[in-house]
Amino acid sequence: MAATAPSAPLVPRYPTPKPSEKGIHAIILVVCPDQRGVVACLSNFVYQNEGNIIDADYHTDYSAGMFLGRIEWDLDGFAIPRGEPLTKAVGELLSGYRDVRWEVRYTDVKTKIAIFCSKQDHCIMDLIFRHRNNELGACTISLVVSNHEDLRQLVESMGIRYECVPVTARTKEEAEKKQLDLCKGEGVELIVMAKYMQILSDSFLKTHPNVINIHHSFLPAFMGAKPYHQAHQRGVKLIGATSHFATADLDAGPIIEQEVVRISHRDTVEELVRKGKDLEKIVLARAVRAHINHRVLTYGNKTVVF
Repeated sequence: MAATAPSAPLVPRYPTPKPSEKGIHAIILVVCPDQRGVVACLSNFVYQNEGNIIDADYHTDYSAGMFLGRIEWDLDGFAIPRGEPLTKAVGELLSGYRDVRWEVRYTDVKTKIAIFCSKQDHCIMDLIFRHRNNELGACTISLVVSNHEDLRQLVESMGIRYECVPVTARTKEEAEKKQLDLCKGEGVELIVMAKYMQILSDSFLKTHPNVINIHHSFLPAFMGAKPYHQAHQRGVKLIGATSHFATADLDAGPIIEQEVVRISHRDTVEELVRKGKDLEKIVLARAVRAHINHRVLTYGNKTVVF
C-alpha cells in the first residue's frame, strides 16, 4: 500500500491585479514514486487558486511503482502570477512528496529547436513546413546543423540559419564542441536528429541530453545500419519507424512514437525505403509535437505520452 504523503502547505493569495492571461495555459508535469494524494493535491491547488482545468491526465505504472501526471489550466484569473511566484508555490505544494520530479511550463513560451541533418531532406523539410503551418506547437527552429553542405540552399531559402560542421573520427570531439557552442549561442532547448547520420557521444548527450532521434525501424528490431535491408532479408510483413530520445546506447533510448506499414514479398529494398521515409516523417513530427506540447514524461528507459 502506498504511503500517505504529508499535507501540502497552503498557498498564499496574490490579490494585486495582474495583466490578462486569457488563452494562456500553465502546465505542471510530475514524476514520482506512487503515493497517495498527488492527484487531489494538484487539482485542489488549481481549484483553490481560481483556476480552470483544461486538461488532466495521470498514469500509475504499478509494476515500477511510479506515478506520472500532467495537469493544464487557464491562467486567466488565476490567483498566483506566473514565473517565480508560481514555481515557488508548486515547489511548496509538492515538497511533502517523496522523490518527486516536477516542472512548470507555459503554452505561450516557444521551445527553441536545432535540427541536425546530413544529406537526406525528407524529415527536415517536413518539420520546416509543419512549423511554417503552425502544426508543431509553440516552437522556433533557431538553427540547422549539418555535417554536409548539401541542404544549405534549401534551408537558407526558408530563412533559417544553416551551419556546416564536418565530422570525422579524428575531428569528432572538436566538431561536437562547436555544435554545442552553436546550440548554446542560440539558446537551443531541443535538438532533433532529422536523419543526422552520426552517433552523438556520451559527452555530448551529458551536456545536452534533450535530443530526439528518428530511426528507420520498428525498434527494438533491426537496430543499427541498413534496417530496411535487414527487414527485406528477413522477409518481414511489416516495417516501421521509431522516434526516441537519444542516449549513449545506440538506438536504445526511451521510445516516444512508432508507426508501421504493411509490405509484401513483392516489395524491393527500394520500395521499403520509399515507404519507410513516409513513416519517418510522420513519426518524427508526432514525437516533436508531443515534446513541444509538454506531453512526454520519462522514467527509467520508458516514456508516458499523454
